[in-house]
Amino acid sequence: MPTTAKARLYRMMMPDHKCPYGQKSRSLLRRYGLPVEDHLLTTREEVDEFKRLEGVETTPQTWIGEDRIGGYAELRAYFGKPLPDPDATTYRPVIAIFGVALLMAAAVTILTEGPAWATIPRFAAIAMVLLGLQKLQDVESFSTMFLNYDLMAQRAVPYAYAYPWLETGTGILMIAGVFPWLSGPVAMFIGGVGAYSVWKAVWVEKRELKCACVGGGSNVPLGFVSMTENLVMLAMGIFTIVAAI
Repeated sequence: MPTTAKARLYRMMMPDHKCPYGQKSRSLLRRYGLPVEDHLLTTREEVDEFKRLEGVETTPQTWIGEDRIGGYAELRAYFGKPLPDPDATTYRPVIAIFGVALLMAAAVTILTEGPAWATIPRFAAIAMVLLGLQKLQDVESFSTMFLNYDLMAQRAVPYAYAYPWLETGTGILMIAGVFPWLSGPVAMFIGGVGAYSVWKAVWVEKRELKCACVGGGSNVPLGFVSMTENLVMLAMGIFTIVAAI
């Protein structure tokens, strides 16, 4: 990989469209210390003429030295940092949600000067809210994926639409510490049914499915993560009821 060659970048920068991939390409080139000869295509006519002359279908286009690298994806690959496969299995969304939930729970515990152990139930409740929020972004897509394995949703389709609201609302009530007679049983029910559904689909029927835990468009495989989510809700339901007695 050359580090001293000069780069030429052709990208769209029109009044109504400032190509984000062109900006990312320029930033990437500069990050690797290459001097950039930045050519802006400021009209649709210039873009069309550039594509015709160079025989390309898209912009931006980058040259390093005399070699045409291509668009942003090809430039990333050139530097050994290919874009992630959008269809590849990933746990990144779940890790991000659980990580943020833990930090928020710790922050609340510090703010309220509460005991350290209180971070654990707060973490669970906040994670429920964040996971529910992911589902609420596209309830239709979530419900479709959820129906692949949840036994209660298969018996009553409206449950698939209600589930994101139940999870989010229950988590909010638990964070606030109010109405434990409602949040506890709801968490126990959706967590218990969910855990059994995942166990049956994954470990009994050996089905390979995507988990709807972070919404309907995720590539998280159904299994450990979803089982953990449901068991945590079940445990939180029991904890909430016992703590209220």
